[in-house]
Amino acid sequence: MTTNSLDLNKLEKLYTFIIDLTRYARARQKKVKRHFKSDGSVLTEIDLYISNEISKKIKELFPEANVISEEEESPFDGEKPFTFILDPIDGTDVFSQGMPSYATALGILDRERNPVGAVISAPRFGIGEEELNIRLFPGSECLINGEPLVMEAKGDEIKQIMMTSQGISKYDFSAYDGKIRTIGSSILHILSPVIFPQIDASITQACYAWDISASHAILKHYSMDLFYNDGTRVEYTDQMLVQRKKCKSTIYASTEEKALRLMRLVPFMP
Repeated sequence: MTTNSLDLNKLEKLYTFIIDLTRYARARQKKVKRHFKSDGSVLTEIDLYISNEISKKIKELFPEANVISEEEESPFDGEKPFTFILDPIDGTDVFSQGMPSYATALGILDRERNPVGAVISAPRFGIGEEELNIRLFPGSECLINGEPLVMEAKGDEIKQIMMTSQGISKYDFSAYDGKIRTIGSSILHILSPVIFPQIDASITQACYAWDISASHAILKHYSMDLFYNDGTRVEYTDQMLVQRKKCKSTIYASTEEKALRLMRLVPFMP
């Protein structure tokens, strides 16, 4: 690895490694046992296993990069050229109950903390197929299940949005007359404006870097972005990367124009 690029052959190996692990998680899902962290969130042995295995593989392939995982703490060095941000199972609650719509997500930030790459693997969330596997290597085209991901053109209206189930009562829907859809993974529903032609935007409660970074990279690749409810763009601060805290507020995902309009249509009520 150089100071400004990642070896594509090594990224291919990492991508294949992640796909194999998500298929392992799918095979183990029926037998998984639910545990709970001190904050009440769900944890399974699969989360810990995948976190450990992917973290080890990243350190083996890219020893000069930072690795941040939801399930383990490691030091962060702002001078390193890249940062890998891992959510081993995003949507652990639905995964632990045998439901679909969970994903393993790996986001890649460059030295300036811009989201520039991603691997997202959802083994029970296909687009007309069993699996959803998306990869965006820095500087390369985005692929979905091995084919170029071509985002369909969308109109100007906001007819359908995707949002997380948590905190839904804190939003005012009185001015919005479109459809609302909800799934179990923040990563997948943030991604939905890119992969689903009828989804115009998404709303996410305040969450952690590993819940958003992979989808954020793909959104930016297709001229979309993440915006806080004050209209500013989401950036990866020390609070998120070093202190491992949540981002500052609710997040709206779409083009800037649609995100700002959605903030007015569906405002957050703290």
